Amino acid sequence: MNSPVASLRLQDAWRECERNAYHLQRALGQLRHLLPLTGLQFQTLTDAQIQTLDQFILRFTKLQDSMGSHLFPSILEYLQEPFEERPMLDKLNRLEKLGYIENAETWGNVRNIRNKFAHDYPDDPEKNAALVNIATEAAQTMVGALAAIEKRLRQDHPGLTLVGSVS
Repeated sequence: MNSPVASLRLQDAWRECERNAYHLQRALGQLRHLLPLTGLQFQTLTDAQIQTLDQFILRFTKLQDSMGSHLFPSILEYLQEPFEERPMLDKLNRLEKLGYIENAETWGNVRNIRNKFAHDYPDDPEKNAALVNIATEAAQTMVGALAAIEKRLRQDHPGLTLVGSVS
């Protein structure tokens, strides 16, 4: 039987991811008309477009962080999998084996994209534009992973309450 504490942790992690995914998708929707972004477009973004891009980057980073730091560990805890002290790669491989994520390697790629946002390339608008373009695809990967996790949790654990829906 799943512990009430594990259930609450999973629900909290889910709400956090859901909130970040919602704002990420809103920002992405406002950027769609600019995509794929070129270096020239990147250099000439309006203040409002820069704010939207900043919101996208912030929510991309927060969603990746909340999934990796909170959601994935809380799923394993809820499933009573003894992985709390294991490295992240072991956790990802276990989640893949259990069918909660499609591919552990894909998650590593998303993490690398998130890390690249920590670097600023003020003199290379082409590199910045390319990173945004790659991140928009990775954002869809994260949202898709959340939808798949939701489906799996609802299917395998119908008594678990997840507020809202990512899809």
